[in-house]
Amino acid sequence: MSIKKYISLFSMLFLAFGLSAQDDDAVTFELRLSKEKLGINERLRVEFVMNKNGDNFTPPDFEDFRVLMGPSTQISNSWVNGVRSYEQSFTYFLQPTAQGTFTIKQATVEISGEIYKTATKKVTVGPAVDKPSDEKTADDVADESLHLVAEVSKASPYLNEAISVVYKLYVSPNISVSNYHPLDNPKYNNFWSQDIPVSRLSAENGTYKGKPYRYVVLKRVVLYPQKAGKLEIEPLSLEVTVDVPTNKRDFFGQRIFTQTNKTVSAGNRTIQVKALPTAGKPANFSGAVGNFGFSVTTSKTNLNASESLQAKVEVSGKGNLKLFQLPEPNLPSSLEVYEPEFEESVRTTLSGSQGKVSNNYTIVPSFRGKYPIPSISFSYFDPKTEKYNTINSKEIVINVMKGPNNASGDGVIPSAGNRQKVQVTGDQFNFIKLKPNLSAIGTNYFFGSTCFYLWLLLPLLLIPVAILLRKKREAIAGDVAGNRIKKANRLARKYLSTAKKALGNKEAFYVALEKGLHNYLKAKLKIETSEFSKDKIASLLIQKQVDDATKDGFIGLLKNCEMARYSPFSDVQMQQDYDKASEVISQMDKQL
Repeated sequence: MSIKKYISLFSMLFLAFGLSAQDDDAVTFELRLSKEKLGINERLRVEFVMNKNGDNFTPPDFEDFRVLMGPSTQISNSWVNGVRSYEQSFTYFLQPTAQGTFTIKQATVEISGEIYKTATKKVTVGPAVDKPSDEKTADDVADESLHLVAEVSKASPYLNEAISVVYKLYVSPNISVSNYHPLDNPKYNNFWSQDIPVSRLSAENGTYKGKPYRYVVLKRVVLYPQKAGKLEIEPLSLEVTVDVPTNKRDFFGQRIFTQTNKTVSAGNRTIQVKALPTAGKPANFSGAVGNFGFSVTTSKTNLNASESLQAKVEVSGKGNLKLFQLPEPNLPSSLEVYEPEFEESVRTTLSGSQGKVSNNYTIVPSFRGKYPIPSISFSYFDPKTEKYNTINSKEIVINVMKGPNNASGDGVIPSAGNRQKVQVTGDQFNFIKLKPNLSAIGTNYFFGSTCFYLWLLLPLLLIPVAILLRKKREAIAGDVAGNRIKKANRLARKYLSTAKKALGNKEAFYVALEKGLHNYLKAKLKIETSEFSKDKIASLLIQKQVDDATKDGFIGLLKNCEMARYSPFSDVQMQQDYDKASEVISQMDKQL
């Protein structure tokens, strides 16, 4: 290549760099609009942007518009690959005052001693729109992007049929949730409820009204309706802290978020509960709804008199296992039968409770013979087939091989007409002593004895004791908080005593038991707990470092008190609840 060509090439490159530098140094001053068509109830964002530092900025008069906010000034200065980028803007938010086509006139600014002007732009203002997009605040975005939903598994269940309620918080990808806490938990009136704890909160992909969302399961509960007709499920309410992105960016180019607090509610849900059909209802139906198996078994069938055996009446399967009464066996009167021991092994999932419940009877025969345990029946309603089913147990014969015979010799206690006359012999009353060894009491004088002087000095000894007792009584009278605690303790004992007297009367027993439990907490924690929910009481006991077993026992008693209003309870269950209350209070005394 010749020298002339090299010179021409370098000249062209130098000219290109010079033109590029001139373009980079060129001043720009322009008008930017958020939109050129808008409704009369929408806002218009107007920006005047320059690439050099300017002075003496003069905006137009904005005829036919009302200035809502502005001017707000923003300066952006950055370096990319060694090239400096500068931008300065003046922003206004305008509200149109009429419909029509209007002109945003020129603005002026002085840059490096020269005056620069923007071009004019036309804006068309039409009728009002339903939702002005430019007026959406962070609260508006949060309302559109955050939803709390209560998903009910079945809207029309049968009485005592399990339904599940799952509370999901749906969050749009446009926002993020940084924190939340419940404002109030639903009480589920006219339902027997069982919470299923959510061990870990994990977000999952889903859709809400056809749009992609992320959701998290906050609460799960299984409900058994205890009343037919329309029942309301109270809403769960949350206060959520939401981060909403804005159109602004920070120094590093990251989007700036604004934070707002929103209250969301799952809303009331109405459940139409169907009554159980009366046609074909067995006479021994005790309220069992689900799908069950039934059996009566004994630990042994051959034994000797005075030995014991165990008879178990067991129901297993899936349904309202905790809400019905087990049938009782009809045992011969010549068998000694103790109060049954109730056992349960039940776990609750979203599909309902499943497992088994049983009554264990201890039986002790007194005489030799054969004793039949007649067949007993158990009836339940299956909501899937919508029919009643009855299961009959097998007859069991207890064979007592060794032992005394009863009077009738057939394994039955003899009646009054078969009683035998007692044969009296001459030595039956030899144990009675007719000639006791008694000694005469000697003559003792009281005056001058040790007892005499003790009684004489006793009033002097009682003076300091009386002074101490008086001071103690004054101290007790001045201890207002202590007296209040003692009074609450007496009330707790009173109600537990009332509950004990009311054993056998379900309503009176559980009302007294519930009052006794609340008065016990009032005495120990110096607060009113009668207005607290079970969840708040459980949280309070956790704060007081009460162990889980004792806390769960206390909450379980409160649940039994509520469940007793709608479900049948046996005397055995009442006695067990009373004993459990005494045990729980004893354990909590040690820990509190």
